Amino acid sequence: MKNRISLLIISGLVLLAVLGVSTSMISNPAGFLRRIAVILLVGAVVYYIFQRFYRASPRKQEQRAFNRAAKKSKRRFSHADTGKGSNRKSNPATLTSIKRPRRKSTTHLTVIEGKKGKKKDRASL
Repeated sequence: MKNRISLLIISGLVLLAVLGVSTSMISNPAGFLRRIAVILLVGAVVYYIFQRFYRASPRKQEQRAFNRAAKKSKRRFSHADTGKGSNRKSNPATLTSIKRPRRKSTTHLTVIEGKKGKKKDRASL
């Protein structure tokens, strides 16, 4: 029942719009074309502004940074694989002689010292 009512309302609006456009085009064609040109111009300006700010969004910048990091990582691993591949062919290594690369310390992480074990004194009401 609701779908039928909404369908009737939407079709009525479309019919009125078509009637208005055709009447405007018949009575004043130059004004109609001018109005259409203004609508298209305003739409183009809004589209340009939207695209300009959408490209500068943080999501795009993060995606660009991720792609750059992925390329850098791929290059690093491709250089590492080519070097390891030639060493394996010439000198087979045992498990005890393989050295693991040292991990770099994360300098951007810090430990905040404090009294974590001590409970707060709360006033009882």
